[in-house]
Amino acid sequence: MIEEPHYRKLEHMYLSAPNNRYYEPRICISSGKAVVSVDIKPEFYHAAGAAHGSIYFKVADDAAFFAVNSLVDEVFVLTTNITLALLRPISEGTIIGTGTVVAASKRLFQAESVLVNSAGQEVARAMAAFMPSRIPLSSDIGYRLPE
Repeated sequence: MIEEPHYRKLEHMYLSAPNNRYYEPRICISSGKAVVSVDIKPEFYHAAGAAHGSIYFKVADDAAFFAVNSLVDEVFVLTTNITLALLRPISEGTIIGTGTVVAASKRLFQAESVLVNSAGQEVARAMAAFMPSRIPLSSDIGYRLPE
């Protein structure tokens, strides 16, 4: 059985990733579920003044990924496929993605991410597939409890 320290180590690994210095996300992981949130900044806008689709993708992939990795405690999982539907623009507030594992086997996991804005309106939805890699979860990649 996977225990709580695994989730906290995954959160630390995520938050210590270099690209997250730019996005400044927040994350909360539990068994088969992860919630990722990012405050929308003007730096994320495309030319028409709303968040670029890359922000939706990042939040959707990260939430689904960590929902899956919450169930795998030995190795890093890899996204093998993701389908993202953008439903409504977002230009202010926070984008919040909830990833949930919907199917799991030894070598293949399916997860869904539902993204909402600060008012709780759905802005995007994704389905993604993941498989375990050969990359061990170790302190070398930030998988450790925060100091």
